[in-house]
Amino acid sequence: MGRSNEQDLLSTEIVNRGIEPSGPNAGSPTFSVRVRRRLPDFLQSVNLKYVKLGYHYLINHAVYLATIPVLVLVFSAEIGSLSSEEIWRKLWDYDLATVIGFFGVFVLTACVYFMSRPRSVYLIDFACYKPSDELKVTKEEFIDLARKSGKFDEETLGFKKRILQASGVGDETYVPRSISSSENITTMKEGREEASTVIFGALDELFEKTRVKPKDVGVLVVNCSIFNPTPSLSAMVINHYKMRGNILSYNLGGMGCSAGIIAIDLARDMLQSNPNSYAVVVSTEMVGYNWYVGRDKSMVIPNCFFRMGCSAVMLSNRRRDFRHAKYRLEHIVRTHKAADDRSFRSVYQEEDEQGLKGLKISRDLMEVGGEALKTNITTLGPLVLPFSEQLLFFAALLRRTFSPAAKTTTTTTSISSSITAKTNGVKSSSSDLSKPYIPDYKLAFEHFCFHAASKVILEELQKNLGLSEENMEASRMTLQRFGNTSSSGIWYELAYLEAKESVRRGDRVWQIAFGSGFKCNSVVWKAMRKVKKPTKNNPWVDCINRYPVAL
Repeated sequence: MGRSNEQDLLSTEIVNRGIEPSGPNAGSPTFSVRVRRRLPDFLQSVNLKYVKLGYHYLINHAVYLATIPVLVLVFSAEIGSLSSEEIWRKLWDYDLATVIGFFGVFVLTACVYFMSRPRSVYLIDFACYKPSDELKVTKEEFIDLARKSGKFDEETLGFKKRILQASGVGDETYVPRSISSSENITTMKEGREEASTVIFGALDELFEKTRVKPKDVGVLVVNCSIFNPTPSLSAMVINHYKMRGNILSYNLGGMGCSAGIIAIDLARDMLQSNPNSYAVVVSTEMVGYNWYVGRDKSMVIPNCFFRMGCSAVMLSNRRRDFRHAKYRLEHIVRTHKAADDRSFRSVYQEEDEQGLKGLKISRDLMEVGGEALKTNITTLGPLVLPFSEQLLFFAALLRRTFSPAAKTTTTTTSISSSITAKTNGVKSSSSDLSKPYIPDYKLAFEHFCFHAASKVILEELQKNLGLSEENMEASRMTLQRFGNTSSSGIWYELAYLEAKESVRRGDRVWQIAFGSGFKCNSVVWKAMRKVKKPTKNNPWVDCINRYPVAL
């Protein structure tokens, strides 16, 4: 990466640190300059191959529907040129065997088409676990719990406090009280206790809402990135609810915060090959088991963001569930960047110098995350954007790809464009050539549920995609109220939209999550009906009237 491009990824901020309490400068105001990385402006460097991949998906699904109108037009043109007497004369000219044979071929073709086409997958309902109030902590209480454990020095606690203040995490998140223990809490016993609490809490609510019996579930997928005991968490669920012996169960581990969408994708594939079935997808992460007690600042960061949470989703491919389902699954697009070494090591579990295990967050995380997001949304675009937006976007992309002027100015435009605009009051033609057309994703979706990883990431997503404060509301409020609940976070955001009674029939919901690997995954849902404001079994039901709040 060139020096100018590296500078573009850095942002500076002057922070007021208050009055110096002691030392030679006691009583004087102190300031510091904070330098941090931003997401790269991924819409400035869209790769043509990912656009082609998106159109490849689109053509594969649309070719069958495109041939039907052609056949109808040809048949209509042939019939339209004949009078009614000529039509009857032609019909009587065929013998019975020919008519029966033609009809049989038509019926066989129709049967093959309807049997081979993908089954629609419906989301019947979902549930998000809300921990008890005794586990609720403010930011100050969180620091006090960490101090009581005796495992952190004051320098590390001060770093945690600064991270929390800028994180976007509020004062009503949930953590296991065991983090204040002076003993080792990263044990299998601690992990199983937290897992059973959050997973069974979410599933009990899901079965109550859907009125589906556990024995009627044919597919079970559980994802938890770091805590993977033997027997597995999926086996723990089957044992607790005494599910049937031929259930197709899967346990996904080590796949990060985007694993929830991967689990949805796996459940969809299982439903395609198992008709008239229910599938349950459980997404969670264990906070206590992942608690890092060392002093490496890059490994302390996850402690500040991750909080307790779990989601459970009920899917079905039964056609009779069409009437009472909430959503229909439209698209899933998955992006994996692990072939790149920097992406692979951007979120990495390892031991620190003292041999303490934790998640190490690389300085390259924002950059590799931006590249994964760029690839994912570029592939998704042709599947969801209106034709007018696709046309403008594709024309701008071709212009930037094949225009010599655009190629020569791309590296310098980002630095000089603002200076040129201020000096001349207008943009130069070379700047116009190098600037891409940014698609308006608000024309493709009514609701956005972005993985609430941190305040900075949400701000950069809003900036790059040109979204409004209202579009980002569900993600920001979820981060403020529940923190980063890993792969289950996008469901707390959808629950927020339902609690606000924002989802109406025909609305399209875009859920996007990213995690270690590095992976970025998108799923698109279409609302089958207007979702009424819940009166119970929703994590926001007792506090939704207070939101949105200023961050």
